Amino acid sequence: MKKISKYQNSVLIIGTILTILVFAIILFPHRNVSLASPNKIVNSKVTKKVAPKVKKVTHKDSNLPYPDPKDLQPAGSWKVKSESKAHPDLVSLNNLWIRVSIKGNRVYIMDGNKPVYTMLASCGVYHNGKSATPTGTYAVEAERGATFFNQSIQVGARTYISWHGHGTYLFHSVPTDGNNKIMKNEAKKLGKTQASHGCIRLSIPDSKWLYEKLPVGTKVVVKDE
Repeated sequence: MKKISKYQNSVLIIGTILTILVFAIILFPHRNVSLASPNKIVNSKVTKKVAPKVKKVTHKDSNLPYPDPKDLQPAGSWKVKSESKAHPDLVSLNNLWIRVSIKGNRVYIMDGNKPVYTMLASCGVYHNGKSATPTGTYAVEAERGATFFNQSIQVGARTYISWHGHGTYLFHSVPTDGNNKIMKNEAKKLGKTQASHGCIRLSIPDSKWLYEKLPVGTKVVVKDE
């Protein structure tokens, strides 16, 4: 019998091993296993990126000491009260006072440091950088009424209440003419720009409310901003 060389023997062994591997691959399906741990199947999880929450910042006009409330009526609204909510009960406030912003065209009913009601307003026009409405700290005076008309400037109003000069500087409604009719071109300026000779104009319902409810002696702080 012809002897098999060592080389032929090695080839025969390698061929046998390769044949076994081929049959093993055919007979047993391929499985995905972790190379790090052959007994544990790895479930690949995709981490979902969550966009960071962006904090919504309420825009504040540079001339406004406080941001406008969400229910504030559009500037120029003179027939309705400035906020859609009911007027607050002034008697129930612990520290009632009024803050006026001339450039902001707003009047705030304050309870301590908190504005509880915001009103559209128009104060005195500016001449040489100074408003016709005086700034400072004042107090509501006894003079008030259902209507007035100033013959010298041919302007009146429906409901008014004095806060300085005993009838000189007033909170009052948008202006009226000599027939007690609203001057609509002037009324449309409410909350938009300064427009008066020094008094502080308010919407018809807001002015009537102050006329009826604002106590004498209430502090009034008037500032440009």
